[in-house]
Amino acid sequence: MKSEIHPKYFPECKIIFRGEVVMTVGATVPEMNVEIWSGSHPFFTGQKTFVDTLGRVERFQKKFAGKYFEPKKK
Repeated sequence: MKSEIHPKYFPECKIIFRGEVVMTVGATVPEMNVEIWSGSHPFFTGQKTFVDTLGRVERFQKKFAGKYFEPKKK
């Protein structure tokens, strides 16, 4: 193995979620701040959460509201 070409390895890298250390893993950085992890993701927790980013749901509902999906008359 050549020296000086591999990144420094941190065997106790802290994974931080919302200011709390949730786990430790081995990585090339001493700590990672994550926005989502398996303990908070709806797929793993079974909880349903609704995230609306920048009003996209309202724009969709406004665009397709009314009689948009009804069959067109010939």
